[in-house]
Amino acid sequence: MSTIRAATPADLDVIVAIERDSFGDPWSLKSFSDSLAHHFVRMNVIEDESGVAGYSVLWVSGDECELANIAVAPARRGQGLGSILLDALLSQAGDEGLLVMFLEVRASNLTAQRLYASRGFHEVGRRSRYYKHPEEDALVLRRDLG
Repeated sequence: MSTIRAATPADLDVIVAIERDSFGDPWSLKSFSDSLAHHFVRMNVIEDESGVAGYSVLWVSGDECELANIAVAPARRGQGLGSILLDALLSQAGDEGLLVMFLEVRASNLTAQRLYASRGFHEVGRRSRYYKHPEEDALVLRRDLG
């Protein structure tokens, strides 16, 4: 059984390890640590008896939010944990009265795009060469929450 909870400083080493295993241009420990200190950031982890298996970072501004980061440990992918994390964020954003959620996704990441589409996100833009290592465009996706 997996549970979602707010991340704590004790989770940061695992979060950073998942981040490094997931992205070519990973966030630093300092980036995650600083995020925990901001009132506009919602950082969650998903865990079970094996420990933390993934995390998400949501930035809130007014009545909008951006899914800044979401990842599941490579060994735990394909178990629906990313879907659980995303659904928890959508619920949390709705509970906070937020009206719209944005995110960026690699143009080549079809698995993530399918997940986001299944939750009602649609493409509203493209950011040329947004990602590094490797360089690639980002698709900007949006979902209305209200």
